[in-house]
Amino acid sequence: MDSQSLVRMANRIGDFFEAMPNRDRAMADIVDHMRKFWEPRMRQAMVDHLDRGAGEGLSEIVLTSLTRHRVVLEEALPARASEK
Repeated sequence: MDSQSLVRMANRIGDFFEAMPNRDRAMADIVDHMRKFWEPRMRQAMVDHLDRGAGEGLSEIVLTSLTRHRVVLEEALPARASEK
């Protein structure tokens, strides 16, 4: 899946959770949603997008969420062959 599609999907998730009254909880829930419902390749592509483009195109809440809780996405990824 291309990064533009992932950015669009992530921003839609962010739009939903942004309505929550507790912003810290909303940001944790954004990443938790991705961890639970995105397949590993999608999560890896989002991490790669953050590394390449510093989160270009992501809404403020999604970018902040991914920056703060990045480890949650990374822990859910299978080890790469080079890390084994």
